[in-house]
Amino acid sequence: MVSEDEVRAFERGSAKVGVNIVSAVVFAVVAGGVALAAWQANLAPPVLGGVAAIGTAAAAWLALSPRVANQWEKAIVLRLGRYQGLKGPGLFFVVPLLDRVMIWIDSRVRTTGFAAEKTLTSDTVPVNVDAVLFWSVIDAEKAALRVEDYREAVAWAAQTALRDIIGRTDLARMLVGRESIDSELQKLIDARTHDWGINVHSVEIRDVVIPPALEDAMSRQAQAEREKQARIILGDAEVMISKKFSLASEEYQKNPVALQLRSLNILYEGMKEKTTLMVIPSGMADSANFGGLAGLAAMGNGNEKKKE
Repeated sequence: MVSEDEVRAFERGSAKVGVNIVSAVVFAVVAGGVALAAWQANLAPPVLGGVAAIGTAAAAWLALSPRVANQWEKAIVLRLGRYQGLKGPGLFFVVPLLDRVMIWIDSRVRTTGFAAEKTLTSDTVPVNVDAVLFWSVIDAEKAALRVEDYREAVAWAAQTALRDIIGRTDLARMLVGRESIDSELQKLIDARTHDWGINVHSVEIRDVVIPPALEDAMSRQAQAEREKQARIILGDAEVMISKKFSLASEEYQKNPVALQLRSLNILYEGMKEKTTLMVIPSGMADSANFGGLAGLAAMGNGNEKKKE
């Protein structure tokens, strides 16, 4: 894996030298042309050696002129310390020894992880927050000339903005309203980095860690809230059932036969199982008039036998 220092060295140009396939072609053409001209001129050996040395030095100097930038790169060129221009992508030329590629700017979207440890929320709760920033360079000139190290500057701007947002937000909103916090954090970071030629695409909070004691307390609170809600629902159900029973009692009071039928239905439901033993109070039996019902049943059976 490439380290952060290697990435920064590459962007500053120390990992790229002015040697490429075009440089090799330029060196071969210039050095070969000078050698061929000197050979055709039939110069004396001492003079021929001097011309060959000068030709080789000139070829090497010209070979440092061609530079190649990748499709996603921009090269900041300085001439004697002053900004000369923005080059790339593709092939471009510089004046060797006078021009210097100060930095190579990568215009692709980058990710930067940042965190805020033990930061107090608006309700004085210490939290550890991890987030990731997606950003890119949209103005290579500003990124190179207005800030010393734009990568480090973006990271610090993101971290300070995160601490600022946490200090203005309570814990409940931070736990359930991450989308709004992400949007607010993106606007704050973009406002701070816009003058550096940086565009912030999005910010995402990955994790919010609270103290274990507070986490246990919140768990107990949530459990108590759920138990309270369950009891409220049960109480509402009891109220509804009592209202239904009240309406049923009014109907049974108007129609005693319906009350008796309901009593018989209760007995039938209880005696469905063969192993069921039910003890019926005498008052209930008298009110249901089981004796009269049994007599009617016997008379019905006797009439059926006579007909047969």
